[in-house]
Amino acid sequence: MVTTIELAILVLVVAFFLGARRVVDTVKPFIVNTVVGLLVLLLAAWFGVGVAVTPLVLLVVAIGGAPGALLVLLLHVFGVAFLAAPLA
Repeated sequence: MVTTIELAILVLVVAFFLGARRVVDTVKPFIVNTVVGLLVLLLAAWFGVGVAVTPLVLLVVAIGGAPGALLVLLLHVFGVAFLAAPLA
């Protein structure tokens, strides 16, 4: 016979997995955008336009994907933002 505790644990485990599934489904597009954007930045670095990967660059690329990476590259090339800090 199934006890109340076993049933409660089963309900909690199912709720946990459903919640985890929802979190993964929410985060997956940001991960894909980040990977695609970083590949664009890597390709640009291969052609000689290197941008330092900072948390701000990762945020722009994660939200914007490839267009975000192109925006970062354009801002870097025109000297507006994402410039490398001078070595002291």
